[in-house]
Amino acid sequence: MHHNGKRMPKITLPDGSQRDYDKPVTVAEIAESIGAGLARAALAGRVDGELVDTSFEVNTDAEVAIVTARDSDGLEVLRHSCAHLMAQAVQRLFPKAQVTIGPVVEDGFFYDFAFERAFTPEDLQAIEKMMQAIVKEDLVVQRSIMSRDEAVAMFKDMGEVYKVEIIEGIPGDEDLSFYRQGEFIDLCRGPHVPSTGKSATFKLTSVAGAYWRGDSNNEMLQRIHGTAWGSKKDLKLYLQRLEEAEKRDHRKLGKKLDLFHFQEEAPGMVFWHPKGWTIYLVIESYMRQVQNASHYQEIRTPQLVDYSLWEKSGHAAKFADEMFTVESDNRLYAIKPMNCPCHIQVFNQGLKSYRDLPLRLAEFGSCHRYEPSGSMHGLMRVRSFVQDDGHIFCTEDQIQSEVADFMDLLFAVYRDFGFDDVILRLSTRPQKRVGSDALWGDAEQALKDALNATGLPWELVPGEGAFYGPKIEYSLKDCMGRIQQCGTIQVDFFTPGSLGAHYIAEDNSKKVPVMLHRAVLGSFERFIGVLIEHHAGAMPAWLAPEQAIILNITDKQAKYCTQLQESLKNKGFRVSADLRNEKIGFKIREHTLQKIPYLLVVGDKEVESSTVAVRKRGGEDLGTMTFEDFCNHLSHDVSHFGRGEISAEQ
Repeated sequence: MHHNGKRMPKITLPDGSQRDYDKPVTVAEIAESIGAGLARAALAGRVDGELVDTSFEVNTDAEVAIVTARDSDGLEVLRHSCAHLMAQAVQRLFPKAQVTIGPVVEDGFFYDFAFERAFTPEDLQAIEKMMQAIVKEDLVVQRSIMSRDEAVAMFKDMGEVYKVEIIEGIPGDEDLSFYRQGEFIDLCRGPHVPSTGKSATFKLTSVAGAYWRGDSNNEMLQRIHGTAWGSKKDLKLYLQRLEEAEKRDHRKLGKKLDLFHFQEEAPGMVFWHPKGWTIYLVIESYMRQVQNASHYQEIRTPQLVDYSLWEKSGHAAKFADEMFTVESDNRLYAIKPMNCPCHIQVFNQGLKSYRDLPLRLAEFGSCHRYEPSGSMHGLMRVRSFVQDDGHIFCTEDQIQSEVADFMDLLFAVYRDFGFDDVILRLSTRPQKRVGSDALWGDAEQALKDALNATGLPWELVPGEGAFYGPKIEYSLKDCMGRIQQCGTIQVDFFTPGSLGAHYIAEDNSKKVPVMLHRAVLGSFERFIGVLIEHHAGAMPAWLAPEQAIILNITDKQAKYCTQLQESLKNKGFRVSADLRNEKIGFKIREHTLQKIPYLLVVGDKEVESSTVAVRKRGGEDLGTMTFEDFCNHLSHDVSHFGRGEISAEQ
């Protein structure tokens, strides 16, 4: 139906109801016609699935949804608009500052600025105040379209050299969209909130240096991070989470508890101190027991392998930028970024028959990868790491049972570390892949069957598999609800054949084995980082670098304390004694801060009765125990792994 030559659109809302309008309408007008409350809350719209500004005019029949801060889309629009708000505030306060790139990131946004000096925390407060002022001004946010040449000319005129470089770097010559609020304008796909008054709940969280375009050869910019939420309550909850995460930061705790350090001379590589290395060794010996019990054979392969092997395996083509290389004897070697090609070399020694399969090889394999300097983060993202790596060589018929067995092992390990909440994801065939569709179909089905057999929910991620086969990824939820991807099992139809692996099948033909790549912890470094943050440094007794410390009250008890320490060590416990001439209260406080699970206090009374007074690190007094009783108590605690200790300890 037409009216005055203009369309009269029929709008379908998300609940299925329909509304007719007698002329083209904007998203804002549709919201207004539904109700004043919705009109106030509207930040953007979805028209036939496309995210648009509230000023967008609908002139054909369409499905329309009003987007508010309650939707994840709405939050994104809000954060995007807060980034512009911040840039405008910075330029009002510091007219010489140049605006570069300002994207939305998880939980917030940032903008990089070029400015002659570093911004201070006081500057951040001033910027936030100015942002609040611009919110009060409630400036209308207007979208406009400009040709590329016009845009370059405009920013050149404004002296914004970075913007000019960004626009000149955009491929193609289609027109670009811009958003203006008051005196501020920036290049942006949008959509944005209708006016600055709509972006009220934000907080600037940090400022740090960042290189232009992430390249350390370029000049240093100032990156200001902020967060924005749909309500004051959500903002408050987020800031509390941030504070809690700050307290648990494994880098801070690593220093405070003397576990490890990093230094410039070895970027992204860990210097383990005795206490941190103890945790590492306990985990390694635990994993070794678990793998032996599951019929893995442990091996060790070289760190340096001729580059030609990585070319054959396809890693050089895919990973060249991430590999460290070294030259010697006029040969080029790669420091191994992963263990799989080396494990195939072990498989290839001596003829294998179908009777030898499945063959399970495991290695605590030390790998090196070149991570860009900006992406490294304590133990969580390093250049040198050790994987609890295993490769299972098997036939296609064995895939499902091997994956099912691996999952049993993985869940048992995670439970022992105190993680019950595991998130499962299956990634299936990507566009670019090797192997026949029938082969992929069978492998994907085998993984699906193994997942379904667990009875747990799992998520399908289509197209995200590796080019050589589908995979399952296992993520843990830590006590702050953060998701940490650790374990994985991947089916590989490609690498064994590319490196000449084969076995003699039952019918005497030569066949290429399927290789399953699997890891439970992922990397020791990262897993220890996750554990430190999960437990806030207060490791359960089985993992604690020191399980108990003996404290004397005066010198008179020193000899008894030393004997006690020896006896406990002989039983296999990690125990030390603090015999310093300090007040007992001071010693207790100090070792409580070091988060040692048990403090054993010895005075004259304890020496006479051959006992110890036992305190837990949470302050709980367990009373006096005989040596035998305490040994039994500690043994029981240690053998129960990560169970039930977490909430009490914090």
